[in-house]
This record gives sequence, structure tokens and C-alpha cells, in this order.
Amino acid sequence: MNDILASYYTMAVERTKTKVLEDIDKYLETKETLPSYEQYVRERGEYIDQIWLNSWLNTTASHAASYEKKEFLIERGFDLEGVTKKLINQMFRSEIRDVEAFQVLNWLDDMFLNHSDHWNERYEKAKELYEDRRKMQEHRELTKKLILKFEFYIEELLNDNYEELYLYVRYLIGSHLAIEIEQKGVVIASEGLTFSTYLYDEAHLAYNRHQYEEDMTEMYERLISGYLFDFGPNWIKERLSSNLFDEYKHVFHEPVPDTLIKEIAFDLFMELAEEFFADLLEEYVTDLTKLIDTPFDLQAHQKIFEHDLSERERKVVEELEEIKRSKEEEARMVEDIFGREYNPPAGRNIQYILHVGETNTGKTFQAIQRMKDASSGIYLAPLRLLALEIYEKLNAEGIPCSLKTGEEEKTIEGAAHIACTVEMFYEKDFYDVVVIDESQMIADKDRGFSWYKAITKANAKEVHIICSFNAKPMILQLLGDSDIEIHEYIRDIPLEVEPQLFRLNQTRRGDALVCFSRKRVLETASELQRTGRQVSMIYGSMPPETRKKQMQRFINGETTVIVATDAIGMGLNLPIRRIVFLENDKFDGTRRRWLTSQEVKQIAGRAGRRGIYNIGKVAFVHNPKAMARLLDQEDQPLQGFAIAPTTGVLERFQKYSRKLGLFFYLWDQFKSPKGTKKASLAEEKLLYEMIEDTIIEAKLSMADLYGFLHLPFSTNEPTLRAQWKQKLEAIVDGEDLPDPLIKDSGLEELELSYKSIGLHLLFLYKLGRNTEAHYWERLREEISDKIHEQLKSGVQITKKVCKVCGKNLSYKFKFQICNECHFERQERKEKKKSR
Repeated sequence: MNDILASYYTMAVERTKTKVLEDIDKYLETKETLPSYEQYVRERGEYIDQIWLNSWLNTTASHAASYEKKEFLIERGFDLEGVTKKLINQMFRSEIRDVEAFQVLNWLDDMFLNHSDHWNERYEKAKELYEDRRKMQEHRELTKKLILKFEFYIEELLNDNYEELYLYVRYLIGSHLAIEIEQKGVVIASEGLTFSTYLYDEAHLAYNRHQYEEDMTEMYERLISGYLFDFGPNWIKERLSSNLFDEYKHVFHEPVPDTLIKEIAFDLFMELAEEFFADLLEEYVTDLTKLIDTPFDLQAHQKIFEHDLSERERKVVEELEEIKRSKEEEARMVEDIFGREYNPPAGRNIQYILHVGETNTGKTFQAIQRMKDASSGIYLAPLRLLALEIYEKLNAEGIPCSLKTGEEEKTIEGAAHIACTVEMFYEKDFYDVVVIDESQMIADKDRGFSWYKAITKANAKEVHIICSFNAKPMILQLLGDSDIEIHEYIRDIPLEVEPQLFRLNQTRRGDALVCFSRKRVLETASELQRTGRQVSMIYGSMPPETRKKQMQRFINGETTVIVATDAIGMGLNLPIRRIVFLENDKFDGTRRRWLTSQEVKQIAGRAGRRGIYNIGKVAFVHNPKAMARLLDQEDQPLQGFAIAPTTGVLERFQKYSRKLGLFFYLWDQFKSPKGTKKASLAEEKLLYEMIEDTIIEAKLSMADLYGFLHLPFSTNEPTLRAQWKQKLEAIVDGEDLPDPLIKDSGLEELELSYKSIGLHLLFLYKLGRNTEAHYWERLREEISDKIHEQLKSGVQITKKVCKVCGKNLSYKFKFQICNECHFERQERKEKKKSR
């Protein structure tokens, strides 16, 4: 015997002996008469041999250490270099099979072959143990059946007497509640106060007092279950059939103990307690507390409960009727305030000229030419930058033109023309020519109503509407029977999609790289700058003055590449050779989604410039074939224009209330007319929550307050929201407006400071303090210059590194840890699961 295996051999022998004796007992216990030892060996001999082999293999394989298995196999001449643990185990089990077998039958013969008295004793003992087990099993089954019988009858009893039990618990809880209210000195303000509301109010008061108190709900739930466990067992014993108790005594030779009743009824009592508590929550506190004055008598408390229930049902009916009346009144209010306000006009005595076409086709140029020739005109832009561009262009050509956006006003003496953002449009002013740019924005859920108002309420001889092809059907429907002239514009510079995937190192002069976040713009620009390229940047939150300078650097050839968000697709005419889409999807404020055909065309259309690039090229980083199909695909017509509250709506609402909270509620209830989309007013609601029920709301007129809520600034910036509120507080207190917060330690702080001054200017112009505004405009321009200089000198982006190992990651890598660390973490998790 190998020394390594010797100790395990002994263990396997002992295990075999135990298993064989167990087999003998099982064999004998089922025999009516004593079989001979020889008969047992004949019937079970093959199985006995198998017991040894299994005992040997399992004992040795499971107890032997890895090094012992290896030593054993090496002794047998095996080379284990590079062999897995699993294979070593298999080889070990295979090799130990040829060990000399323990002679089980010889051992049995020594015990029983010539010792019939030992065999007889074994038989008698096996039969005796078997009989004990059988009797125990029968007793267990009898007990189980008896317990199930108790459970059945107790459940039936509780169900049949639900109301009696509820009335008694109701009396106990009502008495406890009355004492609690008296001790606490609680004043019950209304007879209609429910037990549910009482518990909520008490918990809320404790929270406001910054005191820890036991949860009232849990305490009363425990109290109810405690009552049931206290009186329940005796109540059950009094009502159960005596036959059950007799049967129990016959089986167990003792009376049924209360502990057994509690144990059997435990789950039933807990379920009953939950149901009672749910019913009690609907009861009035005054109905419960008065029960303390009436000692419990089932019939008396049943009458009290029926009366209370009837009164409660009557009040519920009255409340429902009141709710119905309120809903009907609410519907009348909604109809009176909003009804027919948003029906498009049937036709107006105005000449409408639609300029419909693709990007970069000269639509805006033609409309502006007509405005320049008119004696008066107004240009309505989607962006401050575009309004500023027209303002400068007209003045440069000797046509006096003023500028008006929410954050600036530049009045030119004698000017009959004005360039402004669309939100600044005032319908009562008359112009010979009105030009409304990017009118497909009418479908925008947040800003679209400004275009709707301009298109439908413009007071002019001519209204020029500039839009994309997919907006044409809706705008024609909106104008109804008006006199409409349509001009369509088609690109004469073709677009060519590059079939191969674009890589950043393929960037060339004249490229515009488009992505959909400020962060991605800065990261991409930084990457290009590190390779020695001069880069211009454009993104939505960039100051218009900075954006203009960034564009001018590209036009002048100081930079060779532009990296931009989709802001590049709106009215910016630049000498772009190729538009490159670095992303095919974008976050639209709600979710990430694929770009639409209109969005792809709007951006791609900026490629090509007559006389410079007679072909506009378009490239994609992902899936160029699918994206190219979007360029050729016919756009889905716009469905529905955006609507928002008008001055008339606010005036009608004030007949009913001056609480804007109610106004926002009614706006939500108002069903948007077919073909329209309601503005969510999410930003206005967010600001209103900050000043609701404050001195600000009390002192300002509703129209003024709504005007301040509607100011166009970045409400997603907490610091700007705080400054907005501080300025309103200063206005109602008659104090000077607090100065904007200005910091200049980095690009983000400079941009936030720019927005902070912009918010300040919004207030100044709204309050008519134009002279004071000029100082802040100059200061804002200085900050814009600093932003430009920072971008010009190069964007420094912190290197992205793995949070686990510190390895450098590509700025395009989406995750916080590298792939290697991720896979190691997954491996560890799998190992833990397998243990």
C-alpha cells in the first residue's frame, strides 16, 4: 500500500463497514420472517462490492490534498507540468482504482456466517427500530391532520365573526386614541378628520419639531395585533366545537394549551390585524374617540357602527358631488380661459411670402433684400447671433437698424428697421415687411409658440416666412385663406457622401466636425490642438460675440477646422469644405435618439460654398450608408405647432384668481387642440416653486410675475436660479438689484459669469434701466473676449484615466474604468457566485 494512501484506506474501510451494516438493517426491517445470512449475500452481493469501490474513491479523492495527489501521480511516472487541477483530479481517481480491494464478504462472514445468533439479534433490532419509526410517523401524520383541522375551523370562525371582532378592536383602539389625544392636548380641527390623516399629521408634526417619535402607523398596527393575541385564544376556545378538544386530548393526553391556539392562529391574527387597521384608517377620529364612553356591548356597538358608517357614506357622497361640481367648474374655467385662443386665423389681409428650401440656398438673403427695400421692417431671428449679424449688416450698408434681444437693446437714431430675437416680437407694432427666419422651429415644444405668434399675429403689409420643406404643409394650413406667394429654393452645390469611415487623424482644412455636447466639442478641439491644428469652436452656450469671433477666425483662415454642435446648422454661412458627423445620435432633453433626416440635412447643408467649394462633402464616423439614406430621404412633415399662454389667456385667468399655481394646474388640464403641442412650461414651474407663497408672489402683479418667470436664461444652472430669486426679492423690497456673480478662473466660470451678466441685463431692460445696462454690456463683452482668448490659446482637457489602475483612456471612451479592470472585476464576481 502506498504510504500516501494508507490513512485514507483505513477511513474507506470504516465507511464501507458502516454503509454495509445500514444496508443489512434496511434489508431486514421489511422482511416478515427472518431470511438467512446466505440469502442476503446472494441478493445484495454485487451492491456490497460497489459500496467498497465508491467509499474508497470518494473518501480518498475528497480528503487527499492537491500536493498528495501530485506526489502519488509523479511516483507513478506522470509528468504534471502545465496540467490543470481538474485533469489531475481525474487522473488521480483513475489511478487509485487498482488498489487492493477490502474483502467485505470475508468481514461479513466472520460476523454472521457461523454466528446465527448475531444474525438473529440484528434482525430483531432492525425490526424494533423500524416499528418505532413507523409509530412515530403515524403519530406525526395524526398530529398534522389534527392541526390542519384546528386551522380550518379557526379560520372559518374568524371569517364568520369578522364584524364582532372588528367592533371589539374598534372599541379598544378608540379608547386608546381618546386617552392619547387628551394626554397630548391634540385639537381635532374637523369632524371629517380620518384616522389615516391624523396619523400622518402627527408624524409630520414630530418631524417638524425635530423630535424622534415611534412611527404611529407601526405602533397602532402592533397594538391591534396585540389585542387579538391577548383576548383571541380564549375567544376562540369558547366558540370551537368540544369534539376538537376531546380529539386533541385523546391524541396528546392533555388539554389544548393557549400557546397552541396562538401558534395555529398566528398568521390568521396578523392578516386580520392588517384588515382591521385598513378599515380603521377610513374611520373618523371623532367616531372612534367617543366609543370610550360606551362600555362594550356587541349590540350597542353594532348600532353605533351602523350609524357612523351611514354618516360616513353620506359625507362621501357629498364630497363626490362637490368634486363633480368642482370639475365642472374647472372645465368651464379652462374653456373660458383657453378655448378658441389657439385656433388658426381663417385668413388675413396680408401678403405672405414663403421662402421654402434647403440649408444654404439663399432663402434668408432674398427675404432680407425685400426688407431692406421697404420703408420699415423687422427681422425675427432664432438666435441672438443671427439678429446681431443682420443688425451689423444693415447698418454697414447704410440702412439704420436697431437691435433688440432680451439681454441687449441698441437703438439707432432714425432707424425704421429692427433685428431682434423672435421672443421680442410685439404684435401691435406695424411694419411694411416682417421676416421670420427658421420658421420650422414652430414645432419646437419649448420655443415654438413664439413663431406661431409671429406668423399668425404679424401686423404688416408683407410677412416673409423662411422655413424648411417639411414645415411648408403646416404653415400653409396655419395661414388658411390668406394671400400666399411661395418661392422654393434648391441647392445648386451638390452634396457628396464619403463612403469610408472618418477618423480624426484625417481632419483637413475646411472641415467642420459636428457633435452634440459642449463637452465633446472641447474634447475634440483639444485633441486636434495637440496635433498642431488651429481650431475654431461653436456650441450653444457660447457667447454670441465669442461665436462670431470664432467664426471670423475660420473665415480669415486663422483656423483651419471648426468643431461645433448642431448650432452650426442654424443660419451660419461659412466656407466649409466638409461636414463630419462625429455622432449619429443626440440627447434631446428627454432621451438619446437617432438624428432625423431633417436634422442631418440642416447640418450637412452647411458644406460647400459657391466659388470656394463647388461640392459639399459629408462624412460619418459610424454607418455612412444609413446616414446617407437620410440625406436622400423625404422629410416627414411637421406635425403640430407649439402653443403657450398668451397675454389674453393670462388676462382672462385673472378674473378667477391671481395664483399662478392654479394657472399652471389649469394649463396642465387644458387639452391641446388638434394639430398643436402645449409648451410644458417646465422652466416656469421650476422657478415658480422657488417663490410660491412668498412676499414676491404677494407683491408682484400676476402679469409681471409671469414675465419674470418667462425670462430666457439657463434655468438648469442652480446659481443662476438663486440670483434670479435674489433680484426679485430686491425688486419687491425696493432695493438695488444685486450685482451678477463674476469669476474668471477658468473657461466654465467665465461662461457662467457671462450668463450671470446676461440675466442681470434681462432684469435691467425689463425694468427700463437701459442706461445702466450699457455698463454691464461692456463688461459682458470683456468676458466674451476672455472666453475667446482662452479658446484661441488652446483648450486644456484633463486626461481621462481608469479609476482603478490609472491607465490613460481615450477621451471618446464611454466608461470610467478600462476594459482589463472591468473584466477582472467580472471574474471576481463570478468566483464569489460559484463558492
